Amino acid sequence: MISSLPATSTFRLTGTGQWSSAFAVTELAIASIAAAGQELARLTEALNLASAAPEVTVDQRLASLWFSYSFRPQGWELPSLWDAIAGVYETQDGWIRLHTNLPHHRQAALQVLGCAGERNAVTAAVRHWRADRLESEIVAAGGVAAAMRSRADWLAHPQGRAVAAEPLIRWTSPRTVRLRDRPQATAARPLAGLRVLDLTRVLAGPVSTRTQAGFGADVLRIDPPGWDEPGVITDISLGKRMAALDLTKGEDRLVFEALLADADVLVHGYRPGALDGLGYGVDTRRLIAPHAVEVTLDAYGWTGPWANRRGFDSLVQMSAGIADAGRAWARTDKPAPLPVQALDHATGYLMAAAVFSALAAAARGAEVPSAHLSLARTAELLAGLPKSADGPDLAPPADSDYAEETEQTGWGPGRRLAPPLRVGAAQIRWTLPAARCGSGAACWLD
Repeated sequence: MISSLPATSTFRLTGTGQWSSAFAVTELAIASIAAAGQELARLTEALNLASAAPEVTVDQRLASLWFSYSFRPQGWELPSLWDAIAGVYETQDGWIRLHTNLPHHRQAALQVLGCAGERNAVTAAVRHWRADRLESEIVAAGGVAAAMRSRADWLAHPQGRAVAAEPLIRWTSPRTVRLRDRPQATAARPLAGLRVLDLTRVLAGPVSTRTQAGFGADVLRIDPPGWDEPGVITDISLGKRMAALDLTKGEDRLVFEALLADADVLVHGYRPGALDGLGYGVDTRRLIAPHAVEVTLDAYGWTGPWANRRGFDSLVQMSAGIADAGRAWARTDKPAPLPVQALDHATGYLMAAAVFSALAAAARGAEVPSAHLSLARTAELLAGLPKSADGPDLAPPADSDYAEETEQTGWGPGRRLAPPLRVGAAQIRWTLPAARCGSGAACWLD
């Protein structure tokens, strides 16, 4: 089973350019995408779709660009990624980041601060707090926030120590998995006919399932009715069918259980315990879908006092010392995050790699464990990754970086970046444009 990044000598690299950062962001992009490619190559061989594992090719420039926005709208604008009061604020003793994109997270932060939902009011209120205390109070209220810590402080923190001791991919509970026949699968579309049930939210999990869709999988994402992720949904719904089910209602639960029973892969990224709270703990999932490969992620790792804490890429960067190290590198007083949400994207590609690794094991007749990844563990991977990419700083996307055809999304037309990865005859290709949440039927295609 995959346990680490591949050596650069094991795949073909083209293109140039690198993100300007204190950390090896482009190197992480290349290696995580290559990891997905190599595991897909092994799966292609294990399924007897090729006589040997196909060659993996990664484009350095496109890999870097795919860690940012992949879509350029034509004649309309994407909504803002961030809520009006989301961002970094100075406290009595340092800095804190508030993540308020979701209404209930915004409400929790404002409830603790006791101020109006306006940036100047939040700025003034935050200055009366110590960073650690405000972080704790917002989290206790059901919100999400992260005080800025140095790398040394994080590595001395109980959660930092726990995460550092975890493997990059935590494999647990091996079992026998019997794969369905997929006669439509070919070396060019090795995942054709694969049913992937997507229970993920921004951003890592959707990157994983988007990658699977790009190689032919039937990806069905399920959200609660009315759910939306403005600003990113055009990037992360690509290639998928988007359905809505209310898992508090009996009729929708029956539909969900039928979908799960027929799924080949389950990818979920809700906070640990969330599925259990809906009555779908691991034992129930295994009973319903004994032969589904399962890959999951969380924010802060699977052990330690923060194992159940909600979080996002930008918050983990603050907690794990990345924003503080970036501040020193950039010679600025304010926290300096990575130029892109690299923890999310890299974790997403590593999740895809874990899916392919598990499927290959099943194809060979080996027992298949479930995979657990986290943004915080990917942060540790990045912190220890040497900078080695050649070439100039990455230039903004040019017309030549985009695929020629226009993509007709659920919001309007636009162009998508060309794919960064090829695995032998398999070039990433999405047959469905980006679509709105809840716009499709909750059923499998065949």
